[in-house]
Amino acid sequence: MLTEQFPWLTTLVLLPLLAILPIPVLPDRNGQTLRWYALGIGFIEFSLILYTFINFYDLNQPGLQLTESYTWVSQLGLTWSVGADGLAMPLVVLSGLITTLAILASWNITNRPRLYFSLLLVMYSAQVGVFLAQDLVMFFLMWELELVPVYLLISIWGGQKRLYAATKFILYTAIGSIFILIAALAMAFYGDTVTFNLTELAQKDYALPFQILVYSAFLVAFAVKLPVFPLHTWLPDAHSEAPAAVSMILAGVLLKMAGYGIIRMNIEMLPDAHLYFAPFLAILGVINIIYASMTAFAQDNLKRRMAYSSVAHMGFVLIGCASFTTLGMSGAMLQMISHGLIAAAMFFLSGVTYERTHTLDMDVMGGMARKMPTTFALFTAASMASLALPGMSGFVSEIAVFLGMATSDVYSTSFKTVIIVASAIGVILSPVYLLSMLRRIFYGDAGQVVTKTANILDIRPRESFVALCLLVPIIAIGLYPKLATQVYDVKTVEVAGRVQNTLLVAEHPGVLYDHVLAAPSVAIANAATTAGTSVVD
Repeated sequence: MLTEQFPWLTTLVLLPLLAILPIPVLPDRNGQTLRWYALGIGFIEFSLILYTFINFYDLNQPGLQLTESYTWVSQLGLTWSVGADGLAMPLVVLSGLITTLAILASWNITNRPRLYFSLLLVMYSAQVGVFLAQDLVMFFLMWELELVPVYLLISIWGGQKRLYAATKFILYTAIGSIFILIAALAMAFYGDTVTFNLTELAQKDYALPFQILVYSAFLVAFAVKLPVFPLHTWLPDAHSEAPAAVSMILAGVLLKMAGYGIIRMNIEMLPDAHLYFAPFLAILGVINIIYASMTAFAQDNLKRRMAYSSVAHMGFVLIGCASFTTLGMSGAMLQMISHGLIAAAMFFLSGVTYERTHTLDMDVMGGMARKMPTTFALFTAASMASLALPGMSGFVSEIAVFLGMATSDVYSTSFKTVIIVASAIGVILSPVYLLSMLRRIFYGDAGQVVTKTANILDIRPRESFVALCLLVPIIAIGLYPKLATQVYDVKTVEVAGRVQNTLLVAEHPGVLYDHVLAAPSVAIANAATTAGTSVVD
């Protein structure tokens, strides 16, 4: 019987990658064998993820679990090091679910299926590897490994402007990755010992100016992938040209890699520098929410509108990370999980619509609810989740972020009020562009697509299954949030506590950045000079 001593996490990282080896020699006719093989591997991987989580993961343990470490290049101190905690495990489960469903959503791919499904499996391994890596070089390599399949999937199977979108994606993300490498090398060679192990790196006593520089490098890299305004422009182009299944992974998992990186690298490992940057993260989050929500309303392309919606929703992750509270940090994690499910459902259903209409232009749609009633119902449910309808996961995550910021003792009341009110404006804009989208696609008189297409088929059982596998957990988490929060709550308490420990413990909590828009760094620098790494009003 396999026990906890079995290398479960290494198996999870390597299984999809090794499963590619037989694909070139598999006998196949019309792609059926390849589809079932890839789906089988995806299902086995997801089953192993769930088995490992249910049987060997302790929800009450904030530290790393199931750790494995194998010497790789001893001269450079490089190791294959993996481990799971409350930050990694829920995102690994999310990655497994979405990627497996993306394989099922790719059932109609007939162009070069061997390469297509091989690339999806490479992405599977890379995603799991990013979340489980406990060595900074391994983290960087897995991060880079994810980029190549996405580039190829968009450039080969994308729309008319696929080469432009793919090139823009690889340029933005590859340049961002350079900053990860620079930060990794700087941290590894800092001090007397050279190490890339994340636990050992977190224990080093970094000088504050050094922390600020490294934090800046990580933030640039993760801001590109999250994405954060103004580094977001690659995302709408990538989504509008990518196949639906690739958009599912892009929005559902890849963006979450950046959110995970901010919490793991910037906040957990560099808490002193986080004091300087936190208010700017909150401000950037507000800009993301308002700018992207307003821009989304101006989009006629269905997938571009949803891409800007993703940019807006990631703004809540930034605000939660900036709150200095356990509730805010928990809200940021829940927002990543919730948006991963919602965005995957939205982009999948947009793909279903595109297969019937062969267009993403909402101007030529209209009146499709009569032709596609089941698709309309599922699309409406996903849209309600995206606009944070009570009873859906999006409502819980956004409320947690708001409450986390509102209850923070670190910021002045005026600053918190501005952040919360400005973010609320973005929340109000969400129904505007989402309900408008539903109206233009499904309501009103029949559009050109409906009138010119004699027989538009409704969603198939296989496609309904994919959509329901995403919508059911959205509703379940919305009604009972503990399904998700119990996985990471202990860890978010630890991370928030680590940041709070950098503040000076006083009878009356200090107020950070009373004049945040004027000169926040000056106030922090003065306080840090007086109290070491602590900050008081």
